[in-house]
Amino acid sequence: MKLKIKKTLNKIFSKTFIKVSCMKIVVMKKNLKKFISYSILCTLSMSILFGCGKSDNINKEGKRQVEVFLTKAEAIGTFKKFEEKFEEENPDIDVTINCPAQAMTVLKTRLVKNDIPDIITMAGELNYADFIDAGILEDLSSEKEIIDRIQPAYLEVLKSLEFENTDGVFGIPYACNAGGVVYNKDIFNELGLSIPSTWDEFIQLSENIKNQGIVPFSFSLKDSWTAMPAWNAITANTQPIDFFAKRRENKNTFKEVYKPIAEKISQLIQYGHNDNFGIGYNDGNVSFAQGNAAMMIQGNWVIPEILKLNPDANIGMFVLPVNNDIKNNNVVSGVDLLFSIPTEAKNKEDSIKFIKFMTEKESMEAYANEQFAIPALKDMYQEDKTVEDLKPYFENGKVLDFPDHHYPSSMQVADLAQGYLFDNDIDKLLNSLDDRWNRAQR
Repeated sequence: MKLKIKKTLNKIFSKTFIKVSCMKIVVMKKNLKKFISYSILCTLSMSILFGCGKSDNINKEGKRQVEVFLTKAEAIGTFKKFEEKFEEENPDIDVTINCPAQAMTVLKTRLVKNDIPDIITMAGELNYADFIDAGILEDLSSEKEIIDRIQPAYLEVLKSLEFENTDGVFGIPYACNAGGVVYNKDIFNELGLSIPSTWDEFIQLSENIKNQGIVPFSFSLKDSWTAMPAWNAITANTQPIDFFAKRRENKNTFKEVYKPIAEKISQLIQYGHNDNFGIGYNDGNVSFAQGNAAMMIQGNWVIPEILKLNPDANIGMFVLPVNNDIKNNNVVSGVDLLFSIPTEAKNKEDSIKFIKFMTEKESMEAYANEQFAIPALKDMYQEDKTVEDLKPYFENGKVLDFPDHHYPSSMQVADLAQGYLFDNDIDKLLNSLDDRWNRAQR
């Protein structure tokens, strides 16, 4: 691979413990120096320098091969349909969709062994940033036809993930998610309520619902990750846009910046039900589908789940209005799936052809409909009426990334958020955030 060995080892292996057994390699995040012996390090280095030998890119039928490494298991059925359609239109190309269990672990192991797929799909989060920093991904900025199809806001979302601003486009945003407030339209209509535009209106709305004897929010905090939709929306719309860049340079701290964020999140818990921490995600969905609460703070992914439970549910979704200045409120939306091509991919030309096929309007519509995704393409939106109130934000580029895409996984921010909502110890939360961030940087 055309990578500087030192940089590659620092960026791939220093965050990865390779535990070798006679049967398999298990990849776990740890400090390389503590866990990998000199002999193993040398072996891995040699595999990168010399590879394992590239096989011919032509299969037995004489077709050119393209391997798409998919990290989103929920989308494999949809991708199989695209595989069939693409091969019908390109009979000289054989596409293979590979989506193993523990996909990211498998992918990192394959990169170590120089067994490189042609296309990598992944979410827009820190693994993507690591791959850019290690020089693994091809610069696709010359592919103007593809890039011109993408909403600039999502290109910026991916750019914001980079540890250092690197010239080039290394990922093509494709499908996205959005966070916000899912609400019961029937309850809103019954109480004569309208969608709030400011934080004060949002709190007053919650108070009015509570005063009518209806539970404002269905919380499901037994599962810690369900604290994150509210956390992400409030944090993204409150913290400075350069917070993470400065935090990496030790020019700020969570303690300095996150106090007002934590205070706003804690305001919401009083509008939950009597068992906020005893109900998990699935049970919370059942309760909301039955009409037991007016709102839930979640992502668009929950809407199909609610409608499965109650096809007649009259629900919608609006942006959580974090600020009292309306112009400072944005939809929180992250890249759930992007396309990238490794620098050492064997068949870049046909990989580009496949990505062009996937970013055609017909393909994007099919994916968005099947996966209930937010399209990353220009002038395309998720047209389902349940999310129609989000559309103006996408049209005007008022989009901010999920902050938890920027936290090292070892910080376990969801657990910290859950714990804070339970004990309301703000100093403990802020100190823990800084402490865990600092440890993750070592």
